[in-house]
Amino acid sequence: MTFENPSREHIKELLANAGNIAVVGLSDKPDRTSYMVSAAMQSRGYRIIPVNPNADQILGEKCYPSLSDIPEPVDIVNVFRRADQVVPVAEESVKIGAKVFWLQLDIVNEEAGRIASEAGLEVIMDRCIKVEDAILNPRNN
Repeated sequence: MTFENPSREHIKELLANAGNIAVVGLSDKPDRTSYMVSAAMQSRGYRIIPVNPNADQILGEKCYPSLSDIPEPVDIVNVFRRADQVVPVAEESVKIGAKVFWLQLDIVNEEAGRIASEAGLEVIMDRCIKVEDAILNPRNN
C-alpha cells in the first residue's frame, strides 16, 4: 500500500494540539534549513526541543543527545536527517511515546513510516512543517 499523508485539515489539528516539538538533526548553524525552520516555528509560538549530540544549546533551548534523553513528553518528532538514517529515529519516536513522526521535505522512508504508523503515531513525510503551518495557520506577524 502506498503511503499517503494525512489530510491538510488533520495536519492543522495536529499542529494546533502540538506542545513540544523535538527536532532531530537541528543544526546550530543559522544558515541551515533545520535552524531556519525551527526558528520560524519557535517565533510562531511552538516549543522546540533540539536533538543534537554535538551542541549544548540551540535557539535558547537545551539540546539533548537523543530523543530518549528528553525528560518531558514530545508531541511531534520533526526529522532533518537523510532518509537512510531515519529508521532508528522512528523506533525511538515510538519508544518515547511521541504522537507524530514528521519527516521534512524530500525525506521519505516507507519502513520508518510503517514502524511509526503500526505503533499508532501519525506519520507525515516529505512535507515542511513551517510551510504547512504557514498555509494552515496564517498569521500577520
